[in-house]
Formats: sequence, C-alpha cells, structure tokens
Amino acid sequence: MTDDKTKQKAIEAAADIFGVDSIAADLKDQKLTVIGQMDAVAVVKKLKKVGKVDIISVGPAKEEKKEEKKEEKKEEKKEEKKEEKKEEKKEDKKEDKK
Repeated sequence: MTDDKTKQKAIEAAADIFGVDSIAADLKDQKLTVIGQMDAVAVVKKLKKVGKVDIISVGPAKEEKKEEKKEEKKEEKKEEKKEEKKEEKKEDKKEDKK
C-alpha cells in the first residue's frame, strides 16, 4: 500500500470476505489488519490482486478483548438481576392489592 487509492482497494477487497469483523489500515507501516473468523487463504487470494501480501500472524484475537467481554457479561447479568427484582416487586404489589 503506497497511497490512499491502494489502501482503499485493499480494504474493500478484505471487506468482501465472509467472517471479517474489522479492518484497520496503516500506510506508514504498510500493514492491513484483518480481524474475524475467516479463511486466511481467502484473504491472501483477494489481497494479492491489490498488491504484495505478507502474513504476519494468524491466530485468536488478543486476550484484552476477552477480558472486556467478561466485564460486559458481568454488567449484563447485574442489569438482568435488577430487572428481575423490579418485576418481582411489581408482582408483589399486585398481589397485595388483591
């Protein structure tokens, strides 16, 4: 990737691949980061049409994202518990009125 035009072509080529979650391009380092559950061979085939391709690494996403997901799940569980308590209080009030 030497200019914005080739950068855009590379991003569009990677975006067409099934399973791609996110794409980040860096012209300075001439890197295209593709994240998701996709076939690495398919990515290389598409990007070879745009320019030279070197695979730097293939593997699961970094653990930082896993930790964030765990925190999000904890927050969701807390919200669900709050909602359940509110519903129980409403039901109790309805029963008291009867």
